[in-house]
Amino acid sequence: MNVLEDDLAKVYRHYFWAAFGSALATSIYSVVDVVAVGRYHGPIGLAAMAVIAPVWNIILSLALLSGIGGSILYAVQRGKRAAVLPANRFFAASLIVAAVFSVLIMVALFCFEEPVLRFFGADDNLLPLAARYLQPVRCSVPLFLLGTTIMAFLRNDGNPRLAMCAILAGGVFNVFGDCYFVFTRDMGIFGAGLATVLGEAIAVGVMLTHFLLRRNTLRIELPRAPALFARQVVVVGFPAFFTDVSMGLLTIVFNRQIMRYLGEDALAVYGVVVTIGTFVQCCGYGVGQAAQPLLSANFGAGNTDRIRQTVRYSVATALLLALLWCAAVGLVPNAFMRAFTRPTPALLALAPGILRVYSLAFWFLPLNILSTYCFQSLCRPRAAFAVSLARGFLVPVALLCTLPALWGGAALWAAIPLAEFLVAAAIGLSLLRPSRPAGGVS
Repeated sequence: MNVLEDDLAKVYRHYFWAAFGSALATSIYSVVDVVAVGRYHGPIGLAAMAVIAPVWNIILSLALLSGIGGSILYAVQRGKRAAVLPANRFFAASLIVAAVFSVLIMVALFCFEEPVLRFFGADDNLLPLAARYLQPVRCSVPLFLLGTTIMAFLRNDGNPRLAMCAILAGGVFNVFGDCYFVFTRDMGIFGAGLATVLGEAIAVGVMLTHFLLRRNTLRIELPRAPALFARQVVVVGFPAFFTDVSMGLLTIVFNRQIMRYLGEDALAVYGVVVTIGTFVQCCGYGVGQAAQPLLSANFGAGNTDRIRQTVRYSVATALLLALLWCAAVGLVPNAFMRAFTRPTPALLALAPGILRVYSLAFWFLPLNILSTYCFQSLCRPRAAFAVSLARGFLVPVALLCTLPALWGGAALWAAIPLAEFLVAAAIGLSLLRPSRPAGGVS
C-alpha cells in the first residue's frame, strides 16, 4: 500500500485498525497482569505491582524514544524518495540507541535493584515480591526495547498488520501464561514476570518474520557518524519518551494530594480512574501511530494536501473515540468500578461524581496525544516537547497544587480536565498547520 499515492481514506483505515488494535491489546494485557497478581497475592501483590510500575514506565518510555524517533526520520527520508540506504541508517541508529539503553537498565537492575525499588516505594514487605517479579524481566530488557523499536519501523515499512499480529500473539500468550504460571504452576508473581517475558519473546519472533519478506526494505546500514544519527533519533523521539514518563510523575503528585485532602476511599476510586485513563490514552496512541507513517512520508515528499487530509481524519477519529469514552463513563460510572475492583457501598456512593468530572478530560486527551505525534511526524520536536511538557507535567501539577488550596479537595478532580482543555485550546490551530520542510542527516 503506497502512502504517497493510494486513496488516503483507505490507507488511513488500514493503518488505523492495525495501530488501534495493538494499542488496545497492550492496555488490556497490562490490566490482566495486575489482576492475576492481585488475585494470587492479595493487596500486597497489588502494592508490589505498583512499585514495579515505574520500572516498566522507564523501559517502555525509552523504547518509544528509540522506536518513534528513528521511525519518523526513516519515513521522512523514504518520503523524499531518497535511496533506501540513508533511511536505513536511522534504523541502525535506533537499534544502537535501544541497545545502549538496554545495557544501562540491566546494569541498574542487577547492581542497584534494592535501592531502585525502595526509591519507587518498596518497604521490607514489598521488596521480596517486587524483586521476584523482576528476576526474569531484568534479564530480558533488550527484548522489550528492541521489540518496540522494530514494531515502530514495521509500521513505516508498510506492514502495520504484522506489528498488530505480533502484539496480539504475545499478548494472548501473556494472558494464558498468567493463568498457567501464576495459578496452575503456583509461581505467583514470578510467574507473571515470566509470562510477560515469554509473551514479548513471541511478539519479537513474529515481528522478525518481516525480514524474510521480499517487500522488506529494512537493513542494518551503519552510519559513518553513528553518534550524530543517534542524537537525531533521541531529539525527535524525546517528546514520546516524556509523554510516557510524565504519567508516572503526575500519578505520584495526584496520589499525594488525594491522601492530603481526601483519604483512602478517594484514592481507591482514583485507581480505577487511572485504569480507565490508560485505555483512553491507548486510543490516543493508536490514532497517533496510525497517522505517523502517513504524515512523515508525505512530509518528506512535500505532499501538503495529503498531510492536511490525514490530520483531518485523525482529529475526527480522536474526537469520536473521546465521545464514546465520555458517554460510557458518564452514563454507567459504577459499572467501571465493579469491572476493576470489588467496591464497598461507600465507594459506589463516591465514585459517580468523581468519574463524571474526571471523564471530561477524555474529550481532549486523545487529541492532545495526537498533536504530539503530528508535531513529531512533521519534524517539529520542540513543539511536540512543549505539548508533552505542558499537558504531562507543568499545567496539571500547577492546577493540582492551586485548585484544592482555593476550593477544597473536591476541586482536585477538575485539575486534569482543565489542564487538557487549556492545552487543547492552545494547540488547536497549530495542529492543522503543516511544518515547513526540514533537512536531516542522510
